Amino acid sequence: MSTSALHVEFPIDPADLIAGLGRGLLVIESFDDDHPRMTVSEVSQRTGIPRTAARRYLLSLCHFGYAQTDGKRFWLAPRVLRLGQSYLGAARLPRLVQPFIQRLSMETGETVNVSVLDGHEVVYIARSNSPRVVSIGFHSGARVPAHVVTPGVVLLARMNDEALSKWIDEHEFAVFTTHAACDGETFVEWVRQAKRMDHWITMQLLDPGLMGVAVALVDRHGQCKGALGMTLQVHAWSIESVEKQLLPKLRETAMALLPLI
Repeated sequence: MSTSALHVEFPIDPADLIAGLGRGLLVIESFDDDHPRMTVSEVSQRTGIPRTAARRYLLSLCHFGYAQTDGKRFWLAPRVLRLGQSYLGAARLPRLVQPFIQRLSMETGETVNVSVLDGHEVVYIARSNSPRVVSIGFHSGARVPAHVVTPGVVLLARMNDEALSKWIDEHEFAVFTTHAACDGETFVEWVRQAKRMDHWITMQLLDPGLMGVAVALVDRHGQCKGALGMTLQVHAWSIESVEKQLLPKLRETAMALLPLI
């Protein structure tokens, strides 16, 4: 588990930071699909926090309703979902894009989403209500390794060379299908192509039978604020039909949002 600070828009004096809050959040983040229930020792090992301190953080999380325990192992409680829901409810971007992506979804018959980059993962923050009975794609709040979803390539294409190189060096290129990039060199080439074309289309990187298309959402200052994309069924769309029918509509929507975000 990394304790390195994420990029912020303004410098913060270390004297103003509450280190305990950061460690408590790190304890929460240490739980995942592979580690749903852990002992104090396991949490200590994954976070780098001394065992005695890790135990106090875990017991505090239990006291405040964010975790549960059987006396030996600990696991997160449903109350943790409030943290993510607070962002989705309070952040401006998800609320702003919703009517735009809903309109685009009705025009195309496909599910539309907006996502952002959080470290080495893409986080989906808004999603249209698909006109289909059964929709595909990720729901709001879903987190996926950035190298296996289309928005990840688009978002990283907006990084400068130095930041991208550092990101590549630190990223773990786990392979989910034979179509996914399995190394930094291949992925960098994808990012460079996406930068030149100002969009990206992928085929079956994460799930067989699915493809994706995405464009960047930028503000009036040219700063990337997220990615606007669609997840599609391979049997229903070809790359050529996506470029001809869907890509112009995605770009039109992104341009309409430009003065607002």
